[in-house]
Amino acid sequence: MTPLASELRARIAQRGPIPFREFMEAALYHPQHGYYSSGRAAIGRRGDFFTNVSVGPLFGRLLARKFAEIWEQLGEPAQWKIVEQGAHRGEFARDALGGLREFAPRTFAAVKYVIVEPVEVLRTAQISTLAGLPVTWVASLEKLEPFIGVHFSNELLDAFPVHLVAWRDGKWVERYVESAGEEFAFVDGPLSDPRLDGKSGSYGTHATHHFTTEVNLAALDWLSTLSQKLVRGYVLAIDYGYPREQYFERPAGTLSAYAAHQREPNPLARPGEIDLTAHVEFTSLIEHAERIGFRVREFTDQHHFMVALSRLHFTNEAPPPAELRAFKTLMHPALLGQAFKVLRLEKGLDRSLFHSPVSF
Repeated sequence: MTPLASELRARIAQRGPIPFREFMEAALYHPQHGYYSSGRAAIGRRGDFFTNVSVGPLFGRLLARKFAEIWEQLGEPAQWKIVEQGAHRGEFARDALGGLREFAPRTFAAVKYVIVEPVEVLRTAQISTLAGLPVTWVASLEKLEPFIGVHFSNELLDAFPVHLVAWRDGKWVERYVESAGEEFAFVDGPLSDPRLDGKSGSYGTHATHHFTTEVNLAALDWLSTLSQKLVRGYVLAIDYGYPREQYFERPAGTLSAYAAHQREPNPLARPGEIDLTAHVEFTSLIEHAERIGFRVREFTDQHHFMVALSRLHFTNEAPPPAELRAFKTLMHPALLGQAFKVLRLEKGLDRSLFHSPVSF
């Protein structure tokens, strides 16, 4: 039994079953034993999962083109910020800043890059990766100073702890975790947050006897906090997920567990040693964003987003073979291009810059 499993078992013995959201938060972010906070999370072909940064520096260099464009749209301020959250070991920041320094030196000269990182082991790795670059750190979004610029994230929202809810006998219940011998098991319990009631949520019309889904209240709270920090600029979030109708076509939900690129059948097994993740339901996030003062500037899949960026990045000359392979991986619908979605929100900009978002 792992140390975290023992601690969770003791917590359940003292309090009774705990909401799955609490279990997932401990499994990922426990200060000593969490999958991310312990430094155990491994990205890339030899790790547990593959993401955009895994293809090499092209992802960061392409986004550098977008950041330079954003700086121009903001009126080329003398000082502006790129705030990244979920930076892992700093590879994206290194690649994006390197790209800005190479082909947008005026943008680079004005930028202050800030990483929001509460995990000490990751912050240490980022400091090593980003030595000599204009980067500072804050421990939480709450400690971030109000800023003009862009908040960027790649696979951040899918790692937020989620509530699990299920429709049982004509009402909504929440999924809790209890001890079952030497293992953990799911059990139904009362809703732990009034916002989980399907009557006011977005999933009530999809309810059937066997319907189970995730509710990412943490993402809504995160966006509310971010709205208080972003004075003028954009939120650019890249993550895998679906708009609402496609999301709720999955009656068992999207919660998944991974290790070494293999799907783990039991998300309650080996807490702290495997990755737990749930797809993002983007429609609820968009609706909440509009309620709190954001405008939707863009919502599309990564395929279309990357094709648009390629027009900024590639010249008429043939790109190097390594870049071409990386680009195909990023944009190809059968690889990363369709699974990932891109949401860009704006705040405090002239209404004339607004155009209708892409929808699904």
